[in-house]
This record gives sequence, structure tokens and C-alpha cells, in this order.
Amino acid sequence: MPAKDLNANRSGALKRAIAAVSFAAFVATIPAFAQDQKDSRDNFFFWPGNLVVSRSVYDNNPNNVRVGEILPPNCASTTGGCSAATGAPYDGTYPFVWNNDIYDGSFGITSKIFLDQMFPFGFVLNSLEVPNSSQRGIKASSDQLVTSFSSKSELALNLSTDKQNLTFSGYVSPIDKLDVSNSNTPGAVDLTNPVGENAYRAEAVVDRSGKFQFTETNAYSGNNGRAVILNNSHGENFFYTSGNAGNGSNPQPNGVILGAGTQIISPLNEPESKQTPGTPTPVGSFSVTELGDKADKIGKDDNFRGLTIFNNVLYYSKGSGSNGVNTVYFLDTTGSACPKGVGLPSSSASLPTSPLPVNLSTLQTTGLPNNMCILAGFPEISNKVATTTAYPFGIWFADATTVYVADEGDGYAGGTDLYTHAAAQSTAGLQKWVFNSSTNTWNLAYTLQTGLGLGEPYSIRNYPTGTNAATGLPWAPAMDGLRNITGVVGPDGYVGIWAITSTVSGNGDTGADPNRLVVVFDSLSNTDPGVATKESFFTLRQADFAEVLRGVSFTPGTDFGGVR
Repeated sequence: MPAKDLNANRSGALKRAIAAVSFAAFVATIPAFAQDQKDSRDNFFFWPGNLVVSRSVYDNNPNNVRVGEILPPNCASTTGGCSAATGAPYDGTYPFVWNNDIYDGSFGITSKIFLDQMFPFGFVLNSLEVPNSSQRGIKASSDQLVTSFSSKSELALNLSTDKQNLTFSGYVSPIDKLDVSNSNTPGAVDLTNPVGENAYRAEAVVDRSGKFQFTETNAYSGNNGRAVILNNSHGENFFYTSGNAGNGSNPQPNGVILGAGTQIISPLNEPESKQTPGTPTPVGSFSVTELGDKADKIGKDDNFRGLTIFNNVLYYSKGSGSNGVNTVYFLDTTGSACPKGVGLPSSSASLPTSPLPVNLSTLQTTGLPNNMCILAGFPEISNKVATTTAYPFGIWFADATTVYVADEGDGYAGGTDLYTHAAAQSTAGLQKWVFNSSTNTWNLAYTLQTGLGLGEPYSIRNYPTGTNAATGLPWAPAMDGLRNITGVVGPDGYVGIWAITSTVSGNGDTGADPNRLVVVFDSLSNTDPGVATKESFFTLRQADFAEVLRGVSFTPGTDFGGVR
């Protein structure tokens, strides 16, 4: 067949794929658009078949930080101490404020959260603002939730198991508070943490009518929760969460170790002001000792990011930190799936319904019991000795034999070669893994990168141009990989995957770069890397000045039935 005909066929296939993936969702959004024209903000409604993107907006106020201010907050009262005697070199003006991260390694500022309802092809219908201190009528005692603007691993969105609710994590704090993302939780204080303030983390649930409910927790002291899923099917009612804990010295207090990694939390129905969170309740843990390696710092192997449920199994990703293994894990409720730390879930596995049994007398020496496994075929070499490392983030199963894993890239910004370095990465982008039933392992088929523009700088309206004097590197961000993802399989065998991008730049904190929402369509049955290079990402949305995009999900009530 002539090349022209081949290209025409591919173009037609792509158009059919787009139609197959989004037609039902598009039809469902027609009444949403009409409804949005007459609804007030008090009558917000999520319509099935749309996308939701979590977005944060920084309050661009120079007074958020005073030049010369000693950071972290109240650091003099901790044994962790203060960063330096000279004080913050920059005020709160965006984006220069993030250069303070060079001075204060815990630097961050709490910011508003918006949930944007969008057509699958990118048009924004409306936005739901999460209650925060800047809104009229919100008092200190009112329910509220914020994120940390530059904390790039936060605000993943997930549907509950019954698909009727959307969940995400945040902090119980006003906006414009400093370093909350590395603060202690009130019930798990670590005096060696240089951030001398406390803030609860909380799990948020929002239903189809935009009604919120928040559940506070003492988990993730010193660090942050990243993702949460509500299991509310078959009479159950639990949050499963992923995140990281600890911002102090070794040994860490019991509360920090207990509050790391994976948690199981019972939702609460009362207002935040009446909640009294107890000791964190871990549901899973992994240690490199399962692989026969020497133990890391207790709790730091459980630095998890992505989280998903497939066939009654919890899956997690780890993509950062010098401890543990950057890879994909599953939680083994049978106790027999991985005697040496690597394996496959049992067909009889069920979701956990209770926390790990913890022996507090040995917690400081041996850590939590281990009930998590590396998914067979995925990397199993410790970060301390690995010569090549991937950076997995979001996980999405297309079916029982195909899983897509987002890789956010290594975040390198160590020199003027930051763009060429990003462009040369082989694992960054969207990895497609296919299960081999003959070897009982997952194998990497290929990594989708075409059209993503790795290492290609782009402009932001009103953003500085040229070189950031604080870093000596260019201000312009470029894509470095992908973070959170969601997808659907169309009836003609094409998958659509929507993804949030990561960035590199000369910003003092690249997590504060305005990033993008992209989509790619891939043939589910394809395993040929050559064919895959012809599948291209499309940019649907770019964050504006002082904005970041964080999570992506389908709306509450979305259920594609025969397609996933």
C-alpha cells in the first residue's frame, strides 16, 4: 500500500478512536453546558462523562513573604533549627517567591484548590472552588481545605469504588500559610522537623452536586498525602491513601513511622472543628529487606505517589527519594503472593478492611510489617545501587493484561543542559506494560513520547523571560514527563489517556511552573514500538500565570459500562 494511503488510514483510525473514546462523554455533557448557563454557584453539578482537573491558584501577594524573614516558621523553637541567619531573599511575588526554596528546603505556601469540569476534548465548562479562608463566610472554625502550591505530587483525583464520588487530599489550613506541606500533624510531632508548626492533613470527598465532606488525619506528618480512594462498595466505608511522612532526623517518632506510605482511614461526617483524629493507621508497607537488601531509614521505603484499584487489588507507585525502589507495587492481603518481595496478586485477593497489626515495641528497630510486593517484571533494584532509574507516578489499567504508567522524568535542573537532558530521557512519558502469561511477568512494550515535547521550552503569559538570576538557568518551563493520568477504552480497541505534565526550568521550585493537560490515543492491542511512535500527544490545556494543574479524573457518576 502506498505511504499516502497508509497515512490516510492512520488519520482515519485516529479520528475513529477519538470518536469512540469521547462520543458518549460528549453527549453526556450537552445538558451540562445548558445547565451551567442557568445554575448559580450554589447549584453546581458534575455531569457524567466529563473530565475533572484539579487546579491550584497562588495568591500573588508580595506580603506573603517578607524579605529577611527567618524560615521555616517557628524554626527557632525546634531542634531542627533555622535555615540561615540572613532570612528569605525574596518576597511573595510570583514566580520569584519560589527562589526561597533555595534558602529553605521546606518552602511552600498554601493555596486555593479548584475542580474544573471539562469536556474530554478540553473545553472548560465550570469550576468548583474548594472551601478556603479567602471566601466570604469562611471562618477559622469553618470546614476548609488547601494545597501547597509548589508541591507537585499533590491533588491526585480518584473516583470512589461506586463511581459516585470524587476524592483528593489536602491540608486543614488557611491560604498563604508558609511551609505547611512539611509541617507536623498535631498528633505526630517530630521536634527535629525544622518547621515549627502543626496542621492536620485531610481526605476530601465531593459528590455529584458539589457537596464536600472532609476527614482529618494525623498521617503524613512532616510531608504530604498524595492520593486517596474511597472504598464505599459492598457495605465497606474506607479511605485508602498514599503519601510520604517525615521531615526530621533519624530516628523518627512512632507517629511519623505509623503515618507514612499507605493508610486506611474511616470517613467522618462531623465538621472539621469537631473532629479529633487519633493515631495513624497504616494498611501496607514495603521494605528493601524483602529483596535481601540492607534496611533503609525506617518508613522511607514507603514514599508512595500513585494509587489505583484494579480487580480488588490496591496498586501504588514510588518515584522519588534515595531509599526503596522506584517501581509499581501491590498490596497483598493473602500473605502468600510474594515471599521474596516480588510477585503477582492472587486471584482470590480482596481489598483490605483493617490496618496492619503493629508491634510498637519493635517499631523503631524493624519498622512496620511488610505486606506489599513489587509487581513482577517491574524494576526491583534498590535506588541506592540502580544505574538507571525510572520515575513512575500515575497508574491506569486498561484491562487485566495492559497497564499504563506515567513517568514524570528525573526533574534534572542542574545545568544549562536541562532542556537537552529532558529531551533525551527514555523512560519519561507514558509507559505501556503488557502481561506475558508464559513468563508470568509484566513487560514494557514501549513508552509514548511523540508530541509530548520533552525538553522543548514554552512561554507563559506575563512570565519572566531570559535567565533566573537566582539559579542561572532559563525561566521558561519545558515538559519533563507525566504525573497523574486517567483513561478509557473505546469499543474499537483504542484507548484515550489524559495526563498532567511535569516540568523542568530555572525556577527555584519547578513544581510551581504552569504545566499542561494532554491526551494521547493508543491501540490497545499494539505492542510494536515502531507503530507507537506514530501515536501523538495533544495539548488540551495550559495552566496560566500563577496556576498549576495537578490531577485528572472522570466526573462522579461516570460509568462507561462495557468500556473501561
